[in-house]
Amino acid sequence: MNNAGVQDEKKIPGLLRELGAAHAASIVVGVVIGSGIFLVPAEMMRAAGSAKLVYLAWIVGGIFSFCGAVTYAELGAMKPQAGGEYVYIRDAYGPLAGFLCGWTWTIVIKPASLAAISTGIVQVLGSFSSLLFLTVDGTHLTRSGQIMAFGVVFLVSGINYVGVRRAGNFQLVFTIFKIALIIAISALAFTSHGTWEHFAGHYIAATGGIVGFILAVKAALWAYDGWPDLNMVAEEVRDPERNIPLALVGGLIAIGALYMLVNAAVQYALPAPALANSSSPMSDAVKIALGNGGAAVVAGAIIVSLITSLNGIAMSGARMAFAMSRDGNFFSSLAKVHPRFHTPHVGIAMQGLLSVIFLLIGGNFQQLFTLALFSEWLSYVTASSALFVFKTASSGSIRPGPFWRYPLAPALFILASAPLLYYTFSSNLKNSALGSLVILAGVPVYYAFALRRKV
Repeated sequence: MNNAGVQDEKKIPGLLRELGAAHAASIVVGVVIGSGIFLVPAEMMRAAGSAKLVYLAWIVGGIFSFCGAVTYAELGAMKPQAGGEYVYIRDAYGPLAGFLCGWTWTIVIKPASLAAISTGIVQVLGSFSSLLFLTVDGTHLTRSGQIMAFGVVFLVSGINYVGVRRAGNFQLVFTIFKIALIIAISALAFTSHGTWEHFAGHYIAATGGIVGFILAVKAALWAYDGWPDLNMVAEEVRDPERNIPLALVGGLIAIGALYMLVNAAVQYALPAPALANSSSPMSDAVKIALGNGGAAVVAGAIIVSLITSLNGIAMSGARMAFAMSRDGNFFSSLAKVHPRFHTPHVGIAMQGLLSVIFLLIGGNFQQLFTLALFSEWLSYVTASSALFVFKTASSGSIRPGPFWRYPLAPALFILASAPLLYYTFSSNLKNSALGSLVILAGVPVYYAFALRRKV
């Protein structure tokens, strides 16, 4: 009878380690590089006021993000389980703290992010003359636009439903395509009869000073955001102790190089005032080289970039709910793994449904995006601080590593994230307060499931 029970347990499907180093790196690069790189150079110029300070902001933001990636590389190698931040916070600060993190990611952060990005895809499609019916004033989606956004969410959810390997292959192919497009349109911008003298120009109406530079760094940090998604699928990465650090560190270096290339291209093509006042700097830069067709080329690149980000976010999101449910802290059905595809299929379906609800509620890309920002960065900071807890608790059993990796890397990342957290909360009190209420709403939910376990 016991043998039969063991055999039955062996038949229970589980997650499979089917993602290699290339897949892992494509999650990092694919999720991080969205539409921001095509738009944020203008925001940074308006804040900093000169090409030199904009470049310095990119470098500083890259260093802080690199520190975060190094921190998460340590965490991912130490605890290569599904769930990412949920696992680290649970093990460092207890099950309630872990649940509040996982609850917030499951209910708000991931669904709102999927809704925001699918909205962004439809908004870009609506910029084509034949698809103007998808949006009103280029921002709010019409009923047809909403249906199109639903279709995008269902598409990526379906890809992730039928296997992490298939989703990983999709991510890898589209990430390579995305990189090729970024390099190609940057090369086009360099053929736009620009001049290197633009790099010595200034935008006199910039915020300027220390405040302006901090705002530029903040914009860079947001552009680098997304690399922690890899840790949520750590349980499906082969040789995680090697591949997770390799993908995180290598991915951030590649992203930094691409960001520098794009920034150089737009600054070569556009003088500082034109760059600062542009709604789409890369489109304007490529227009100089190709005429009006340049905007269509950049719009196509943005769509490819956003689809790749959407797939990576959909892949990682359901793993948080899966990890919580496997611990008995959420609905047991979300811990089920598909017997054929070996994916947390119920969690993927629920995530897609919640995204559709966000889309039905409405709002534009920025509103949906800011709803998740404060809670997201709060979890990054808390998870990074968990590394100090783990290292202190096991100091005698872990061989010490280089000082720059620990404690310097997590300390610098937390230091950089603190003002970003403050600014994110204070600059959008309504959405940040709503996000905080969602976090607190998880407390009675946690205890309800705790009581359920005791019955």
